[in-house]
Amino acid sequence: MASLSASNHVARVLSVANHVADVDASARIASSWRRCLVNHKLDPARQGPPQTFTEAEVRHAAEPMEETIRLVTPELDDLARALRDAGYCVNLADANATMLFSRLPGEADARMFLDWKIYTGSNFAETFEGTNGLGTALAEEKPILVHRDEHFRAQWHMFSCAVAPLFDQAGRLAGAVNITSCREDLERTAHQLALAVTMQATRRMEGAIFRAHFRSAWIATVPGDGGSGLIAYDDDRRVVGACRSARALLGLTDGMIASGIDVSRYVRFDHQAGRGTDEFVELRRADGSPLGQGHLAPPMRARPIAPRRDAPVDRFDALHRLAGRDPEMVKSVKRLGAVIDRDLPVLLQGETGVGKDVFARAIHAASNRARNNYVALNCAAMPESLIDAELFGYEAGAFTGARRDGSKGLIVQAHGGTLFLDEIGDMPIALQTRLLRVLENREVWPLGALKPVAVDIRLISATHRDLGRMAEEGAFRADLYFRLRGLEVRLPALRERADRDDIIRQIAREEASNCRFSDEAWSQLSAYPYPGNMRQLRHVLRLAGCTAENGVITDADLDLPSFGGRTAEPDLASAERATIIAALHRHGGRVTEAARALKLSRATLYRKIKLMRIDAGSR
Repeated sequence: MASLSASNHVARVLSVANHVADVDASARIASSWRRCLVNHKLDPARQGPPQTFTEAEVRHAAEPMEETIRLVTPELDDLARALRDAGYCVNLADANATMLFSRLPGEADARMFLDWKIYTGSNFAETFEGTNGLGTALAEEKPILVHRDEHFRAQWHMFSCAVAPLFDQAGRLAGAVNITSCREDLERTAHQLALAVTMQATRRMEGAIFRAHFRSAWIATVPGDGGSGLIAYDDDRRVVGACRSARALLGLTDGMIASGIDVSRYVRFDHQAGRGTDEFVELRRADGSPLGQGHLAPPMRARPIAPRRDAPVDRFDALHRLAGRDPEMVKSVKRLGAVIDRDLPVLLQGETGVGKDVFARAIHAASNRARNNYVALNCAAMPESLIDAELFGYEAGAFTGARRDGSKGLIVQAHGGTLFLDEIGDMPIALQTRLLRVLENREVWPLGALKPVAVDIRLISATHRDLGRMAEEGAFRADLYFRLRGLEVRLPALRERADRDDIIRQIAREEASNCRFSDEAWSQLSAYPYPGNMRQLRHVLRLAGCTAENGVITDADLDLPSFGGRTAEPDLASAERATIIAALHRHGGRVTEAARALKLSRATLYRKIKLMRIDAGSR
């Protein structure tokens, strides 16, 4: 009977492909079936489980989405709880249709999903699995319900899938939220209702992603026929971001946003609105006609004061902020300014955690390539066997397991923009040879290709290793080293920076904005050597902001372990520095009073402040 049912399904699919008029299938399902047969060359009668990735492969796929997964997990959990009794599993997938997050229903229903491998690590791309909720929603970038025998492969006829695509803060496809049920007692109308619930939850997830990304900006919620849209703008009312629906509603483009266009060109509201707390306001279009009631929300995080409206926008702002008041960094940014638009590779040297990727992004944003792609690859985080394919790409059928239509490599994806190779010192020698050839010839040979692909890229590479010494010892190609080292920029460790206290304050405003420090806590923060640099500091302050009671961070809230053989007690120099900082704080930065309390002459204290690079101002 099952075989007969499968045969009937295959005949139905083939009839649609041949445009038989009396076959009952919606236009979207019919179109997808034709794609599967004509473009993807799939067989609706094929049996077998979906492609499933290993745990290591899933971790690698999830890396670019770590922050997104963190932001949307609460909403996914709520959705799973709401649909659990109806037997739905809930999945979050990336844009390639690989499931990265799963919540299964009760035990009886969960067994079915486990048996059929509908869980984390499974891939349901339409190009492999045919018409299905997840793959088809991503292929069309639209919500969809695929009910039972609307699936392309006959074996999936017992499942119904409702899926909503997920878009990031710039309106780009980031993934999809999938709910699937195997319950026979649920009619199509029940699944349509579940799809509506999923779409609402997905819009809330997109709102969370948008607000987190633009937490330093004002955010206006604008009503529209297709749902509300979000626009982010700065203190001078320049648009800095817009979600997908706002872009469609107001006709905003990336170019308009990059130019810093005034928000009043699209939305107008009372001049005083949005200067205080969250509020609802009446919005108008640029021509003055009513737009409806919207919402204005102030920045979630403190940030530097924006430049005046009449001042030109400085494309080096991000680099200047990263340089701060550290003389070495200021000098490096000045040198970068002289070559920012030249065809010169940049090599960033610095310890792990100093922010090499952040600095590379700032270089890209300041260059004339800013409107094109910034593509990053961590050479140490990817298995050697995968770097070649990821970097250079491959043609269809180049190797076993290759995608049916091949893959563009990261170098080709970065054409016209910037390619950032982090931890370049960990790149295998064989791949170094291929990369050198790309830099010399400005063309890429994908695996299995019959001809090269011309590329135009700006290369920024980074490492914590001594590439010069590695080149001398034969562990790194010397010719490639000198190719990469067009301009070398050293990013100092946090403990070496002259403006370390400024950095601690700034990151504290971002990670623990509603908290202040006790004198003891500040002394510890200021004296600690931070072997993990910026990354460690951010994690320490994020944890402290969560555990602080009554908004006061004490030394008990600081997770500052000993490291590299150091004892938990600071050394003599660090202890002296911490004591001076605490005295200056108690006396409001007044050096004379602090010197008296420390029983030092004012001249001696000034000398120590300069020697220890202490900011005598109040924090």
